[in-house]
Amino acid sequence: MARGGLGRAERGQRPLAQAAGAGAPLIGEGERAAYDGVSMDPTFRIGVDLGGTKIEGVLLAGDPIEPLLRFRRPTPRGQGYEAIVDAVVAMVDSLRARACGAERSIGVGIPGAVSSTHGRVKNANTTELIGRPLQLDLEKRLGQRVRVENDANCFALAEALHGAGRGGRCVFGVILGTGVGGGIVLDGRIWPGAQGIAGEWGHNPLDPSGPPCYCGRRGCVETYLCGPAVEKAYREAGGDALAALEVWALREKDPRARRIVDSYEERLAAALSLVVNILDPDVIVLGGGISRAPALAEGAARHMPSRLFNDEMLTAVRPNLLGDSAGVLGAAWLGCGAANEVNGAG
Repeated sequence: MARGGLGRAERGQRPLAQAAGAGAPLIGEGERAAYDGVSMDPTFRIGVDLGGTKIEGVLLAGDPIEPLLRFRRPTPRGQGYEAIVDAVVAMVDSLRARACGAERSIGVGIPGAVSSTHGRVKNANTTELIGRPLQLDLEKRLGQRVRVENDANCFALAEALHGAGRGGRCVFGVILGTGVGGGIVLDGRIWPGAQGIAGEWGHNPLDPSGPPCYCGRRGCVETYLCGPAVEKAYREAGGDALAALEVWALREKDPRARRIVDSYEERLAAALSLVVNILDPDVIVLGGGISRAPALAEGAARHMPSRLFNDEMLTAVRPNLLGDSAGVLGAAWLGCGAANEVNGAG
């Protein structure tokens, strides 16, 4: 879970329930409770985060960030599209079985996007999903409406509403992990763009003559800022095979690690400065595994002012507050009536 900013105890929040039976009572129809003085709607919200290695599901009831129930299961990679659909359906069935028959909404975050033209998945790094009508198939199997959205958009939504971006009218959520992605939230609504690719800054070029990217172009932001790029750079500098965050841990005593971290912060600043010059967000929230690197937000922000088309930098760059939970929590808010107001869905 990402560190930085206010901790849960400082914000007066209880720790997230990790599994069924963690002590949080289920709320049935007609029952109401209060959280931070706000009356809670007994409608249940189910969120699923379909990741490359795991599927996570939560059940919410009013409290926007504390699940009543949470499950995690491995993603059946390499077993075909139907196996993934089966796994998501089984996850949702397990969660809605605990909803006491109350009304419930379902949102699913995926590592890709749904085409507004034909309704099939595109740009997914879980390749079994590409070209498949995932939303339609889930709705047929589950017998109700399902909202499917890009996982970076779900992250951005959760952080904009209840995390590090709270209070900002325009929030840019950044994913720095195995890949690089992003999502835009304007006035509390996901902004998908005309083609469903808004926020996909990871495939803008930092250097057109740079290393090849899986998308077919060269020098994309992702080729420099993803975790594997950090690991490769350290190996090529003569270092051991280490995970990206292990390279950061060596930065004070290994000059090679220091050079790589400094270069990473400068490139992150360059890439984010392009976003600021176009979007001019109030807040940029860093997420993904690399966001746990010490002082990364501060390091990037330090290099950004000289790159902006402005005489000052008012955009805040912050580590996330919701950690690994942000994506699944944002997914839970996609499908309900309140979420339709949040993200502009009809």
